[in-house]
Amino acid sequence: MAKEESRQLSLINLAHCLTHYSLLILPTAVLVMARPGGAFGPSYGPILKLATGMFVLYGLFSLPQGWLAARFGRKALLAAFFFGTGGALVAAGSVSSSLALALALAAAGLFAAIYHPIGTAMLVDAAGDRPGRAVGVNGVFGNVGVALAPIVSGVLAAHFGWRFAFILPGLVCVALGLVWVRTPALDHHLARRQTRPFPAIPPALVRRAVIVLLLIAAVSGLVFNAFTILLPKLLADRLGDDMLPLVGASAFVATLCGAVTQFSVGRMIDRTTLKRVFLPLSLVLVPALAALAIAHGVAVVFAAGLVAASVFGQVTVNETMTARYIAPAVRARMYSVRFFVGFLGSAAAAPLVATLYERTGSLVSVTLVLAAFAVITLACALFFPDRREELDPALWAEAARGVAVAAE
Repeated sequence: MAKEESRQLSLINLAHCLTHYSLLILPTAVLVMARPGGAFGPSYGPILKLATGMFVLYGLFSLPQGWLAARFGRKALLAAFFFGTGGALVAAGSVSSSLALALALAAAGLFAAIYHPIGTAMLVDAAGDRPGRAVGVNGVFGNVGVALAPIVSGVLAAHFGWRFAFILPGLVCVALGLVWVRTPALDHHLARRQTRPFPAIPPALVRRAVIVLLLIAAVSGLVFNAFTILLPKLLADRLGDDMLPLVGASAFVATLCGAVTQFSVGRMIDRTTLKRVFLPLSLVLVPALAALAIAHGVAVVFAAGLVAASVFGQVTVNETMTARYIAPAVRARMYSVRFFVGFLGSAAAAPLVATLYERTGSLVSVTLVLAAFAVITLACALFFPDRREELDPALWAEAARGVAVAAE
């Protein structure tokens, strides 16, 4: 059983990698697709806008996943993720019109929406009382997907054509789906039902945590997605767009900083309160985005690395918030709501980047707008509870008794 559990968790982590990879193929492939006489036109902005439907559906269809999991089971939904996302990517690499590409990308976003509410809920249920390390490792896989997308897509597009940049990862996704359906279903939630029950956290603290969680989800969804979308173009503008492999490698190095941070944050939040990790990360993000707006040469890679470290580190903290403050019975539904709100912010990223770039001719204004949104994240970090009970759930009973006495 341990071997089967390990294989399932490995596939869940690989699915996270593919989720983020699949969403970020176009921002690099567009650098080859945008050419005079090409099927999609010569301009960066209009082609990038074709991804809008993908991110809209990526957000909208995360909402019903908790209900669908209760009806069809988590294993079946992840199978749909692998086959649906993979098939849509293959279709995206096979089309020859803007409408067909937009529809194929939208289908990829629809099926990719399955992963976060379902995969994350399965992961934290399996982790038990110490979800930080599991969420951190899972975050690294997602970050590796973000990091690999520009460098692999850049190499494939430059040497084999942009179509291969979509088709190859699509085939990999389908292949992993075949492995997934042959893996026995393991219901971690039921397996752990006999262990220590989830603590009775004072409702006022739960409401406070949920308010912060949802507000962060909306803002960080926009910042996260806009940053990952604009990074290849930003590096191409600052380093030279005739060096596509170098641009991809630089994006890989920058986002790899996020992977390292996610793993470190995952280990830290099992030993300290969430706020004590969340607040320093939020303090770094605003000046790092401001620096990214004006940096050139090697400095732009350094600034991008700082932004990636902060943005991706916050993702690990945010997902652990749900694990610590929301009971397992309703966790999948909360993840559905949280990711729905977050992906609504994500959906605005592609048109925001494309529109501001078209109007100004650079990405400076985009990064400054993102820095302004990052101030909201900083305010959320200041407002979030700082409770030692997070590290020892048994102490929540004492906190609840204290609240009851105060009310009397």
